[in-house]
Amino acid sequence: ADGYYEYTLNECVYSTSDYSDMVFLLSMSFNKVVDVQFNSTVGKCVGFTEEGVKYAENFNKDPAFLQQQKAAVDTFCRHNAQILDSSVRDKA
Repeated sequence: ADGYYEYTLNECVYSTSDYSDMVFLLSMSFNKVVDVQFNSTVGKCVGFTEEGVKYAENFNKDPAFLQQQKAAVDTFCRHNAQILDSSVRDKA
């Protein structure tokens, strides 16, 4: 209807079986437009809209937030990828 749509998307992107190229992406969107995104390779947030630039500046001033997002490659991505990949390999 006539509401607003805000959501956060966590993604783990990789193409090697040893996960050496794994990247964690945290995207924050509003009405299907990505405002701000954290990329673990870059190590900081980047804004894509006027509001997103403001959000990124604030997020980048918070060392605890940045450290937590950087750690997500190991705590969130690798952990879950190993579980999911092993379940697929066991079935093949």
